[in-house]
Amino acid sequence: HLVETPEDVARLVTSDPEHIAYVTQTTLSMDDTAKVIDALRERFPKIEGPRKDDICYATQNRQDAVKELTERCEVLIVVGSRNSSNSNRLREIAEQRGKAGYLVDGPEDIDPAWFAGAESVGVTAGASAPEVLVKQVIERLQALGGVAAEELPGRTENIVFSLPRALQRD
Repeated sequence: HLVETPEDVARLVTSDPEHIAYVTQTTLSMDDTAKVIDALRERFPKIEGPRKDDICYATQNRQDAVKELTERCEVLIVVGSRNSSNSNRLREIAEQRGKAGYLVDGPEDIDPAWFAGAESVGVTAGASAPEVLVKQVIERLQALGGVAAEELPGRTENIVFSLPRALQRD
């Protein structure tokens, strides 16, 4: 069963509510899943979750960074594909925080009208967006009159993934 909201949990019908488990989409953040997980645990007290946190740390870090970035800008450009869940989520976070957010595949998608009256523009990217596209977007913004970009420090990612036992050598 796919559940996306606490309301979906309330409507969920299962043949054996004593023996169910859940997993989450790895591109969702804890913010996106916490309410649904809480509703599942409340409705199904014996529900089993993942043994290890299955939320994508890189996605969570990017979303946290966008929340911080939207405190400093009026418009947010997200470099990423329209079919990228995490790129769309970054744009949605900007809009939820009252900022104009635009998703672009590259510099050719930028509309100068987006920046009318804006003094600051933030740029971020989905997890799979190539760095070269981010640089091209920044160059396009500078060509439109933007000043030099300031890179904000992000959270240090030092996650190490272990090889599955079947692939480890003795």
